[in-house]
Amino acid sequence: MKKLNLFALMAFIFLGKTTLEAQKLSRIEKKIVQKVKTYEVESVAFLEKVVNINSGTMHLEGVRAVGREFNSAFKAINFNTEWIEMPIEMNRAGHLFASIKGSKGKKLLLIGHLDTVFEADSPFQTFQRKDSIAYAPGGNDMKGGDVVILYALKVLHELNLLNDRTITVAFTGDEESTGKPLSISRKDLIEAAKISDIALGFETATGFNNATIARRGASGWKVETAGKRAHSSGVFSERTGAGAIFEMSRILHQFYQEVRGEQYLTFNPGNILGGTFVDYDKMKSSGTAFGKTNVVAQTAVVHGGLRFISEEQKENARRKMRTIVANNLPSTTATITFTDSYPAMGPTTANRELLDELSLVSEALGYGKVAAYDPGKRGAADISFVADYVNGLDGLGSMGTGAHTPQETVNLATFNALIQRTAVFIYRLTRD
Repeated sequence: MKKLNLFALMAFIFLGKTTLEAQKLSRIEKKIVQKVKTYEVESVAFLEKVVNINSGTMHLEGVRAVGREFNSAFKAINFNTEWIEMPIEMNRAGHLFASIKGSKGKKLLLIGHLDTVFEADSPFQTFQRKDSIAYAPGGNDMKGGDVVILYALKVLHELNLLNDRTITVAFTGDEESTGKPLSISRKDLIEAAKISDIALGFETATGFNNATIARRGASGWKVETAGKRAHSSGVFSERTGAGAIFEMSRILHQFYQEVRGEQYLTFNPGNILGGTFVDYDKMKSSGTAFGKTNVVAQTAVVHGGLRFISEEQKENARRKMRTIVANNLPSTTATITFTDSYPAMGPTTANRELLDELSLVSEALGYGKVAAYDPGKRGAADISFVADYVNGLDGLGSMGTGAHTPQETVNLATFNALIQRTAVFIYRLTRD
């Protein structure tokens, strides 16, 4: 028994020693960290510069202008750059891709986006620093993440650590409102994924102790109902029926009662119009309705969104919704249509193993372990389009609060540390 206990103690000490050694930074990694620290002021200045260029998705010239700033910066570190134009009818600015090609190490795809939700007429336009917090439209989502990518690569380039490596940087220009069809707007991103080993997304970070191994997909849906236009005195009668608005209320109530409940599945009716006549402007997501209280509603329409963790979950929800829509009230009809937007990024074993590698880097830097973030608390992102082709992590960008609101912030106190973590992580991933 004593010999067994002694053996167990020695094994424990050995394993503990191995773990501690695995967590240490190498000599080269320490040089990376020190080099990143020298860019603390410059990286924040660059962030301020690009934040102050409005690049709302529909402000095409603004998106291109931000792209030009990053284009010059990537060229300066010997990346080959390309601006990928979209067809004019798509009304999108295009994408910036920057790349180096080599024969050593894993091939990386680093994903960001140039556009923001703040259009040219938004009152929230400029970077304003208050101590360690910067109020910055689009700074958190996600120009901060773009800058993290740039300066991590800049440091690795200056230390000659990118020689003979393969890295593709993909900054889309329409992440906040993807151009349609997706087969065109996401074609180049998917093609880049097919020749990569790992994809890293730099959307908003949820902290040093979390990263994203799964994201829910997003889908649109529209329900249209029709009833018999008649005097309201006849509503509910066999001749007149229930009308379009009652039929719509039945459908939405049954969605709530019968489709709701699965983990990670959510659906939301975003707007609704009903009456004798309705007019909806898809581009503005707004419309008008005309109807009188003494006239049975002739038409109604609702637009909504659906979030899901897998294609199976999405299709099951759609099947239930179609069944509900088909079971009409008297003298009414209804149709439902779906529009695909973002696929789901599933929580795969390979993604979790990649998270473990990031966690080791974080521990070596003294920031503690990194755990998987709850996908139910995250929106959709571009990394989902490549999840079927390559292993990946997301949520590696800047930290902050209030994304998509006039109170959006970037936490500058953590900004340089995130660049350090990214640079060391990329260095380890690209070693042979």
